[in-house]
Amino acid sequence: MEYKNTVTDEASLEALYGQPGTNSLTKEVDALTPEYRKWIEQAPFMAIASIGQGGLDCSPRGDAPGQLFRILDDQTIAVPDRRGNNRLDTLRNLVTDPRISLLFLLPGINETMRINGLAQVVTDAAIRQSFLINNQEPKTVIVVNIKSVYFQCARALLRSRLWSAENVIEKSKVPTAGQMSKGTNAEFDAEQYDADLPDRQKSTLY
Repeated sequence: MEYKNTVTDEASLEALYGQPGTNSLTKEVDALTPEYRKWIEQAPFMAIASIGQGGLDCSPRGDAPGQLFRILDDQTIAVPDRRGNNRLDTLRNLVTDPRISLLFLLPGINETMRINGLAQVVTDAAIRQSFLINNQEPKTVIVVNIKSVYFQCARALLRSRLWSAENVIEKSKVPTAGQMSKGTNAEFDAEQYDADLPDRQKSTLY
């Protein structure tokens, strides 16, 4: 669909929205401050955005605080690549274009944290071993050199009421993983997949 009125340049955007507030600019720095470090160390979840020859990707990552990632210094964090589906969308992008963006969430907290930087996909034995869990170590670790870090204000999560118990969605109201897979492949055995899924996820978590 084409629209008659579109914004096609930065000058038009700035005229439409006006100038950003002073704090929205000064809160962005090139390294973790003590306050940012204290906040981010509690994070059990992040989304990783990357870009490469195959296009854009945004991938969820979750683990216990301290296992999701590790702060190596105020400008460097290390993210273990835990077991997944082996699509490798994020890693394929990063080995061709190191630009990376991370969005961190804390359950119950409405502010979020954003990191932009450059990534390396590392196979060093020592750093992989340092992320060992259940006798399983990640095949690679994403080491991120921070170029900018800042917190995002609470408006998006306040509007969504993301952490409200009243907003928890019943599983019966959305398709299961098996049903969604069957929607793209009519021959897929959705019932068996869903029946096996809890045990399979438990046994392959790391």
